[in-house]
Amino acid sequence: QVQLVESGGGLVPAGGSLRLSCAASGGAFSNYAMGWFRQAPGKEREFVAVSSSHGYRTYYADSVKGRFTISRDSTKNTVYLQMNSLKPEDTAVYSCAARIDYGGTYFATSQYQYWGQGTQVTVSS
Repeated sequence: QVQLVESGGGLVPAGGSLRLSCAASGGAFSNYAMGWFRQAPGKEREFVAVSSSHGYRTYYADSVKGRFTISRDSTKNTVYLQMNSLKPEDTAVYSCAARIDYGGTYFATSQYQYWGQGTQVTVSS
């Protein structure tokens, strides 16, 4: 059983930066694809970014491409989401998710077995 714990959310003005962390335990971290998703009030949860197993590949939603960077540190079993040039529309609860990396696509919430509790990111205008 994999446990995921996010941290690093908060309130930041537009144009600012935040780094989210997701610490994983209970599984072979390197074998998992690690994703970040977000859910704004009244909206569906949406894909933000993913790092495939071992960090071989990364993918981003078009809305965050060029502003957000996902990375992973296997020595700490932690995945990060560096968020720069934040916009008010980035306001959401951000959650990390994990699944065994069997290939295929990475963008659907249904593909992930393990989820963190989420961390609130609020960007003020």
